Amino acid sequence: MYTSGVVNRSSAAAVNTASQTYTPVENTSAALISEVLYREDQPMMAQMLLLPLLQQLGQQSRWQLWLTPQQKLSREWVQSSGLPLTKVMQLRQMSPCDMLDSMVRALRTGNYSVVIGWLTEELSSEEHARLLSAAEEGNSMVFIMRPVQSTSHPTGQFNGLKIHSNLYH
Repeated sequence: MYTSGVVNRSSAAAVNTASQTYTPVENTSAALISEVLYREDQPMMAQMLLLPLLQQLGQQSRWQLWLTPQQKLSREWVQSSGLPLTKVMQLRQMSPCDMLDSMVRALRTGNYSVVIGWLTEELSSEEHARLLSAAEEGNSMVFIMRPVQSTSHPTGQFNGLKIHSNLYH
């Protein structure tokens, strides 16, 4: 997962500890780019991770833009997921070569709290910098959804970051 976050140094935020929700204070400026890898045979895992954040962003006055390759968002799914139907916009059947440029243009407008796009390849450093600059300019978040083939996962232990906990050992 490739994540970058930039927070304006003059910004402030209030955290409501009773409900564990993030409430932005005026003049808060944050940009975030996160790449979410998910298995195509288990798309619900990515949804479970992102939905709470998308629900929170849905409370803003700005739109959520979904740039999807082919799938159409279902009205029923959007409503049952707790997302504001009136603030979700989708553009679909976009070619991968147009996806990055469309994301950058949308971010720069400042009309979107979050832009979600599906890409099949990893971002280059230059592409990442372009998206980060646009996210900062529009004070937005970016989620890049990247499916991985279920056959590409080894059946053994994944070679990556291991988090140990005394609760489970």
